[in-house]
Amino acid sequence: MEIRYDWKLSRVVDGDENVLDQLEWASSHSVNSLVDRLSDLQSGRLTPEARILRDRFPDAVPNPLGAISDVKWPELSGEESEMLSNASLILAKRGVANAVTEPDRRLDMLSSASTELRSSWTTQESRAVEWAGLFLPDLDLDGKRAEIPSCIAESDNISQAAVELGASIPEHMPTDSEWVAMNSQARGVISLSERLALNEQATRELATSHVPTLSSLIGPLGAARMVVLAGGRERLARMPSGSLQVLGASGAMAAHRRGAPPPKHSPVLFSMPLVSRSPRWVRGKIARFLAGKCSIAVRIDHFGGQSWDEEQVRMIHAQAEKIRDKFPKPKKRG
Repeated sequence: MEIRYDWKLSRVVDGDENVLDQLEWASSHSVNSLVDRLSDLQSGRLTPEARILRDRFPDAVPNPLGAISDVKWPELSGEESEMLSNASLILAKRGVANAVTEPDRRLDMLSSASTELRSSWTTQESRAVEWAGLFLPDLDLDGKRAEIPSCIAESDNISQAAVELGASIPEHMPTDSEWVAMNSQARGVISLSERLALNEQATRELATSHVPTLSSLIGPLGAARMVVLAGGRERLARMPSGSLQVLGASGAMAAHRRGAPPPKHSPVLFSMPLVSRSPRWVRGKIARFLAGKCSIAVRIDHFGGQSWDEEQVRMIHAQAEKIRDKFPKPKKRG
């Protein structure tokens, strides 16, 4: 025996498909009231009529999908179908508006935008530096790399840039139009740097409020990336630490399925100096330890536990360093 229901009708049906009782939506019908009913159904709640039937038939099991498969379920009239269509549209718009309040989606937008900006910045910055090197061959491109784009952007010509950078005046000058292009390229790099800084600052602030414990453990940018890779804070909180350890290492996992060694850490964990600056033979052990701590941290954030203070985080980092110090040399293979 089960209770089948939709926004309009609720009925109790026995094992032989006999209708034992039913109730229809009896109050005044309007698009706005239907929106509220649909929202309740979307959230997994029973309609008022279904709740009444549940009280009448305590042994009946609610089945929200039963109405879809019930061939005897009454069809909607033309007016009801139109009202349902209008209500569904309003509910969809409301869902889009409510999405703005979801930190998971906002983090996804910020983190993805930062990734795209950083990728573009890396390409554009390399181009600006190499372009300057064509005209300033004695310029230390590595040592002066951070200064080159801003110097080119702020100079009136290549000779002025050479003086500012401590290089020789070039023998061959760019044409006026080429200098304009070089200058524009450098200014674009500066603009991307500023946009990236703004995005990352916003990401840090949102991640620190959404996953404060995880942010204190691995940094807010890493915490944001981990939440995005998992598909949300709740999914990350319910994820086993072993899965969290290799979260985002899809390419390495695919290679592992073809016979390569399994990945030992995710890109997020590897970005931590505790992992990346440790000897390769101990990185997996440190990553496994930190993944376990990250799993606890995000559960604290999601389920409302007491956030760790700075001293607790320092102790965890110190434990990770002890793991590194415990294995100064790779284990000998027998």
